[in-house]
Amino acid sequence: MRWFFFLLLLAPATLAVNFPWESVQLSKSDLVGYPDIAFGDATSSNATYHGPRCKVGPVDPEWPTADEWTRFNETLGGSLLKPIPPGAACYPGPNYDAAKCTYLLTTAAFSRFYSDDPLTILTDWAQGGTCVVSPVATGNCTQGGYPVYVVNATTVRDIQLAVNFARNRNIRLVIKNTGHDFGGRSTGAGALSIWTHYLKDFEYIPDYEIDRHRGQVARVSAGIEAWELWNYMDKHNTTMVVPGGDTVGAYGGWIAGGGHNSLSSYYGHGSDQVLAFQVVTADGRYRSVTPHQNADLFFAMLGGGGSTYGVLTSAIVKVYPPTQVTSLPLSFQGVRLYQFFAPTVTDAGGTLYSYVTRITNDSYTFTTTFELPNTSPSQAQALVASLFSALNQIGIPVNNTLPQSTASFAPAARTGAGDMPGNTYFGSRIFPRANWDNETIFNATFAAIRETVEAGYTFHGINHAATDKVAGYPGNTTSISPIWRNGLMHADFFDYSLFAPAAGGFGPAPPTEPQPSFKTGYAKFNSYMDLIRKATPAGGAYYNEGDVQEPGWQAAFFGGNYGRLVQIKRARDPWGLFWAPTMPGSERWVVEVEGKGDGVPSQNGPLCKSGSGWGEEERKE
Repeated sequence: MRWFFFLLLLAPATLAVNFPWESVQLSKSDLVGYPDIAFGDATSSNATYHGPRCKVGPVDPEWPTADEWTRFNETLGGSLLKPIPPGAACYPGPNYDAAKCTYLLTTAAFSRFYSDDPLTILTDWAQGGTCVVSPVATGNCTQGGYPVYVVNATTVRDIQLAVNFARNRNIRLVIKNTGHDFGGRSTGAGALSIWTHYLKDFEYIPDYEIDRHRGQVARVSAGIEAWELWNYMDKHNTTMVVPGGDTVGAYGGWIAGGGHNSLSSYYGHGSDQVLAFQVVTADGRYRSVTPHQNADLFFAMLGGGGSTYGVLTSAIVKVYPPTQVTSLPLSFQGVRLYQFFAPTVTDAGGTLYSYVTRITNDSYTFTTTFELPNTSPSQAQALVASLFSALNQIGIPVNNTLPQSTASFAPAARTGAGDMPGNTYFGSRIFPRANWDNETIFNATFAAIRETVEAGYTFHGINHAATDKVAGYPGNTTSISPIWRNGLMHADFFDYSLFAPAAGGFGPAPPTEPQPSFKTGYAKFNSYMDLIRKATPAGGAYYNEGDVQEPGWQAAFFGGNYGRLVQIKRARDPWGLFWAPTMPGSERWVVEVEGKGDGVPSQNGPLCKSGSGWGEEERKE
């Protein structure tokens, strides 16, 4: 995933109550004689999960028959897919295709193939690694943690049908947008998947009033990717806040987790941009959500967890005037002075992106980029002058040359090509600003970072400060963790060794020497992450880029909002239809991974009751 973040622009259009496809909804006539697609009632006394211990899977007698799946597909109008993993082309068997396998290995990564595939997620280990694209594939390719069926949603009706069918037939349900998922939240063995990838409409509204907001807004669909919006930004000269990776979806899991970006210190996080949205909830109903209408959902779905409360279809979001960004690249050996300077940049509305990687036992690389919105090159040069001077004084020869100032979007047209699955494992940490306010505490923090890098883990720091003041309205009506508001840096710590080539069955080629087990490697990695957690006791973690095995994830990911989020989850989804690991209320369920997978927290197994969080009566079911 690429870490340089930009902005977007939307084209003028006339505001409608819904996009045309949102007006296509499930009707009463559809329900006649078809109880499998009936709506639910979350307020009913019977509205709770009374099924077997595990969700129904393909091997269970309760699994719909072929005729029942055919009827469901006909009701959908033919949008039900039963895809096989792309890697099947490389394995002996009926799906073997040498030409396609070669294409997947050589060309697909430069195309839209993986982004447009209904199954692919961009982290192989979360699926279970059962059908990895490989030039020397051996054994059998299996579906593993991939869903069995996929609804290619192009209308609200499609989503309602999938929600109701899965709930009424007790089938595991997952939601997939673009596949940018590093914790297995958009895939699942034996599941029915709602694929929102092709919900791509938008409309620009130059003057719109909603509550305390008056000005430009845009209505955006859930499946729009950043690259598509950057092209509109170039064309229409208007700025919005979106993620930086070309194929990351802006209005799905990104805003559900907060959504940090290059303008966090200037305009706030992604979840701070939403003024209203439309959603299909677990009962199958289509609802409008604002700070005053279905306010519990507005709070929960903006920062409080993805794939948990409903399926977002569209949103109304803030639009800003065109924003120039001045960038200053810098590369040198040494980082302490740079990090100590970070508050100066974030207080000016800027963002810092840095990487520190060990090359040898005593050799490291450090690179960073300063991004300063609405700052002239001369102003940017003056802002960092004291830092560059201090670096020169300790023998680091860096030059404070006049930086480049560019538009907040890339001028060249984009195509969204270039993503492919990988196997990176990492943890994250949000570092509180308080760790910079005291030099002793800062030194201890930096020492923990340095020790972790010296152990061989890559550090990626993003310094920003999306305070309440910066975020503006609707502010505290969303559930973004308070830890984000007090943070000065979000950092990822990458462990590339956990999935070395073919270790545990993952990767492009067999290992040339014995590989350590995932359990052993993860225990070491987590011990160094504990150093970071100890140095930041008031910190937390970003679940979109976090460790799916994060200790105390409830507090780390959601802070003091967790209790309220669980209440909303259980009130809106008493059936436990929506589930994703480390999301509010997820303690009630556990994936029983096939063969235990050497401790890899994949989704390759049935979803079953965990025995945690259920009432006595429910546990007896």
